[in-house]
Amino acid sequence: MKFGTSMCLIGPSMMEVKATAREKQHPAYYRNGKKQIVTTEISKFAFTEVVQDTLNDMVKINIEVTAAADTTGAGAFICFDLPADEFHGTVIKLIDSTISRLEPISLIPATMGRIPKTVRLTDFFVQASVKGFRVESTTRSIEVRTEGFTELILLKGNMRFGNPNDRIFLGILPGHTQNGQTTDKSFLVKVSGEIDRTPVKISFNPRKPGKEFDGLGGNFRIQNDTLDPLIIDYCLNNLSVKWARVEMPWRSWHPIESINPLDAARAGKIADNVRIAMEMAQKFSRQHIPFIMSVWYPPVWAVVGELNYRDTNGMFGNPLNPKKMRSIIKSIGDYFVYLKEAYGVEPDLFSFNESDLGINVRMTGQEHADFIKKLGTYLASKELKTKMLLGDNSDANSIDFIEPALQDPAALRFIGAISFHTWRGCDNWTLSNWADASNELNVPLIIGEGGTDAQAFGYPDIFSEPSFAMDEIDIYVRSCNVAHVKSILQWQLTSDYSLLTGGGTYGTKGPLQPTQRFWNMKQLGLVAPGSYILPVICDNDIISCAAFSDIANGIYTVHLVNQGPSRPVILTGFPDNVKELQLYVTDNKQGMKEGKRVHVKDGFAKFTIGAFGFTSLINVK
Repeated sequence: MKFGTSMCLIGPSMMEVKATAREKQHPAYYRNGKKQIVTTEISKFAFTEVVQDTLNDMVKINIEVTAAADTTGAGAFICFDLPADEFHGTVIKLIDSTISRLEPISLIPATMGRIPKTVRLTDFFVQASVKGFRVESTTRSIEVRTEGFTELILLKGNMRFGNPNDRIFLGILPGHTQNGQTTDKSFLVKVSGEIDRTPVKISFNPRKPGKEFDGLGGNFRIQNDTLDPLIIDYCLNNLSVKWARVEMPWRSWHPIESINPLDAARAGKIADNVRIAMEMAQKFSRQHIPFIMSVWYPPVWAVVGELNYRDTNGMFGNPLNPKKMRSIIKSIGDYFVYLKEAYGVEPDLFSFNESDLGINVRMTGQEHADFIKKLGTYLASKELKTKMLLGDNSDANSIDFIEPALQDPAALRFIGAISFHTWRGCDNWTLSNWADASNELNVPLIIGEGGTDAQAFGYPDIFSEPSFAMDEIDIYVRSCNVAHVKSILQWQLTSDYSLLTGGGTYGTKGPLQPTQRFWNMKQLGLVAPGSYILPVICDNDIISCAAFSDIANGIYTVHLVNQGPSRPVILTGFPDNVKELQLYVTDNKQGMKEGKRVHVKDGFAKFTIGAFGFTSLINVK
């Protein structure tokens, strides 16, 4: 069931809610058997949450909160967020409520565009003392109970209030607190209902090939001199890597403005990390793997103000100094000149990493467009093939950043591809906007950094959770289907956010071993070289799909990510000469395991897809 929970502090009014959310705090996470433990802070209030599986249909949640100061407000709560598209038409009932007149409460349709005159504020906001609540529909229910009475706040969803979801808050710590006051409370969450095993119909059209999909790529930014080389070699030896992204250590290349870095490099005066980065670029060039070169850290002289990761106002990075722009262009361009002279290598594309956000050079969209023209002109004057990477945005939702360059004809001739990162996820509508930009310029669309949680390195046990692996592969498959990306460059194929465990990675012991995430990436890379993305339609959004065809060799690949229970699948679209499919499955127990072959008759394939896993099918020649 798709519903979310969060821990939160509520101020004197419901307009002052601070909640746990991805990248909003710096939590710690670990699993101990059937227990998942999270510790975090909100406004210096300490929270410890333990979620324990007790039965297949029940979990126990225990939350302990310690107040950081004397406060006056509504208090600390656990919030249950019920997505409008999943819980439309359900009924909420209060358990042992002190205000029986509100039992049961019918939910207002989430699609309502305005509040009718007959609806009162109390129809949207309810406050009561309860021992729990029950959400019911004709086919399923969620029940949450506490041992004693606790405060309940119910906010009914409506777009006029900015959120269509119904939110139910259950109290943990009272609003009037003293410094050091500690309270803990337990909640039993039970679900029941019918499991939907309705057959899914999926069809693709082999007669309308879209853009070419090169396959899996990776980021190779060296941050651990001991572990990174071992993990890079493992990944390159065991994954089909088709694209790469490496760092240009600009700060080390040109630390002092008055010293010409090209002359220094030609004289043998070059920093170790610059040499290592150039050797990495050469490694990919020798393997005929196209690569992107990106800048993270700029030299002090090239930016406005003192270098910072995040200032007191919450702004990331530094803008480039416009008064130094001529030196900046020459400094970066001469790095490529030396790379070609000394290593025989020219990057395919160049970018500043996440300059829309400022990790670590910050630009406006217009500054980004202007820089593309200036550096593009300089590189062309040096007869270098390197093109500019438009965007390389911190996530897909900041697409407005690339708009000035899209509208600037002088910038377009220097753009070789468009890129965004998948941090924080996105919906299919946003992916389609990126596809439109790629089509408008007729250049490839690349996921420069593949990943879902940019803070996960701080609680690396999460990498081993099946839910993490499934969310990651889901957005990759959707990006292929909707955005027609050329490649997905995993962050990273090093020890950072590693697809492997063991070998000392994040403190894990034993030999290097692949995780579920590794097998997902390997299975994603099964697509035959030279394949084009095909249009595919699925009649149930619980399954994300992508289809590919190597037309020249008659090889078809279909990827399916199932976030729900096992169910029958009817897959159509294969030409008459396809008679049999090899099936592969990756889930929390299997790593790209070959299943029974699937027979195809008259273009139809019928099989059962497993629960909560990644399934791929390739026709047998």
